[in-house]
Amino acid sequence: MELSDPNALAVRTESVCRHYRMGEASVRAVDGISIDIRAGEFVALLGASGSGKSSLLNLVAGLDRPTSGAVTVHGNNLATLSREQLAKYRLHTVGMVFQSFNLIPSMSLLENVELPLRFAEVDRRERSALAGTALERVGLSARLAHRPMELSGGEQQRASLARALINRPKLLLADEPTGNLDSRTGTEIMELIRSFNQSMGMTVLMVTHEQSLAEKYAGRMLHLADGRLVDDVANDNARKRSSAPDSQGEPQ
Repeated sequence: MELSDPNALAVRTESVCRHYRMGEASVRAVDGISIDIRAGEFVALLGASGSGKSSLLNLVAGLDRPTSGAVTVHGNNLATLSREQLAKYRLHTVGMVFQSFNLIPSMSLLENVELPLRFAEVDRRERSALAGTALERVGLSARLAHRPMELSGGEQQRASLARALINRPKLLLADEPTGNLDSRTGTEIMELIRSFNQSMGMTVLMVTHEQSLAEKYAGRMLHLADGRLVDDVANDNARKRSSAPDSQGEPQ
């Protein structure tokens, strides 16, 4: 994948809202957020539980539809897309990594990573080769035949990252990707995500409640509270680190 044009717009939300009813109460999960994210940026969404971070991420992923306002990703207004078009959007434009690894227990690691390619109707031999390469890229070439329960949490998250990247998406959405990991393993996962952001120009939008994690990796931090954007901060320290040579090297 070529490095992204830094002037290109990856994500735009325009006064986007997501309100829903909970009993007699109206919950304003996302309440009029407008943001622009440039291609190749590494952006962290920060805030307390219930601030709207994951709700906003789900809107960008096309997993939920806004009550009002618009979400546009690489020129596509998600509100205008049919269910089938949204499925293709998630297959080809975005990759998703979650706190829970969401691997299928009955499948081998190779089969789990192949899954998006099966949905894309890629030839069996080709998808096996591509999945093997993706797992090698995250350091799991010796675990192809293992099932998820035979792996550590860090290995499972590496596998879910390989699956998210198998179709070489333009945008990676990560919801608390280190939440179920110890600090050392979490750092390994974050270094992998940063390496893909740097070498592939892939835009990253990450939800986290850890200020220190955002400060270390994200070039920009968006702070949410009660469904609203309350602060938008450039993180020059992370930008300086990201411009330095990667000690782990570029992913193969």
